[in-house]
Amino acid sequence: MTQPLSPIPLSLYIHIPWCVRKCPYCDFNSHAAPQELPENQYIDALLKDLESELPNIWGRPLASIFIGGGTPSLFSSNAIDRLLRGLRERLPIRPNMEITLEANPGTFEQERFSAFRESGINRLSIGIQSFNNYHLTALGRIHNAEEALRATSIARKAGFDNFNLDIMFGLPEQSIEQGLEDLKQAIDCQPGHLSWYQLTIEENTLFHHSPPVLPKDEKLWELQQQGQALLQKTGYQQYEVSAYAQENRRCQHNINYWEFGDYCGIGAGAHGKLTMPDGSIIRHQKYRHPKDYMQQALKGEARSNTKILQAEDLEFEFILNVFRLKDGFNKTLFESRTRLPFQAIESKLDNLVKRKLLTRDSHDNYQTTETGWLFINDLVQQFLD
Repeated sequence: MTQPLSPIPLSLYIHIPWCVRKCPYCDFNSHAAPQELPENQYIDALLKDLESELPNIWGRPLASIFIGGGTPSLFSSNAIDRLLRGLRERLPIRPNMEITLEANPGTFEQERFSAFRESGINRLSIGIQSFNNYHLTALGRIHNAEEALRATSIARKAGFDNFNLDIMFGLPEQSIEQGLEDLKQAIDCQPGHLSWYQLTIEENTLFHHSPPVLPKDEKLWELQQQGQALLQKTGYQQYEVSAYAQENRRCQHNINYWEFGDYCGIGAGAHGKLTMPDGSIIRHQKYRHPKDYMQQALKGEARSNTKILQAEDLEFEFILNVFRLKDGFNKTLFESRTRLPFQAIESKLDNLVKRKLLTRDSHDNYQTTETGWLFINDLVQQFLD
């Protein structure tokens, strides 16, 4: 007898699109903030957007909320409080559910962040990127090293015992020693979670049009090896390509993405993936420009695009996500998240097992080998055919 498929976790992503200024490496949907942010109008639009999505998610409990950007911490504490109150009026939000707010050190004020904590934000993701003033300038960041350190202190004083620090390596003209020093300073701040990842040059960014001088591949490899050894030695376990966490501090919101869970996206340019009652799986996107988004959302028409995922899309997207996880995945997860029979990908997986790029145990759990982990992009490519 076939076992019923397990419920698919649902998260909520909220996009706030304004920054003090656009960083030259950033390809996210972010815009330079006007002199006065239209906080109330934007929150009206977010709540109207959510109301339009409610028929698609009605009755489903939330696993997490993530407020990203842009720089959401530009919004006042009153605005964030109003947003969270509006969410609670419309959705079942469990006590102590992970609710993350992205923040940049240049926007940290003790009173504001204490108020964020009182409103219900219980996790921060702080965009440090570097503790080196030369590299911060090269990255176009608005904060300096002293403000970066001050931000972590303010976060703790505000009651945040759960926060992530974003740190980049492979920065313009960065040495191995400088990269490791950034990582050591981040570890000294004792965050529960670290996102440590290589700077990449993305299309439609200033760096793409005027590329900086970046370290050579062999230097990047050495830095990565030494950095990962340092993280492991200091109690940070790698559980995803660029995510390292102390015990019980893994980001639940991002795990839901990587395990191909559902998420409802609201806000300018936000994306979502939802499993519908009939079993179909859709992706949606909201209007990108803040002005267009607010106009359309307030009319109940925030979606600019909706796509039903076909079987080949589902296979590839599932693999693209779960291969980022060190723990791998199993047959049950594939079938419950894609609504497809496992046979759709089994032969390709077993071929990778024969090539010693994956392992498979008696319970149909698949995990990358050490060699496979080094060639994740190549593994994913096998599922494009």
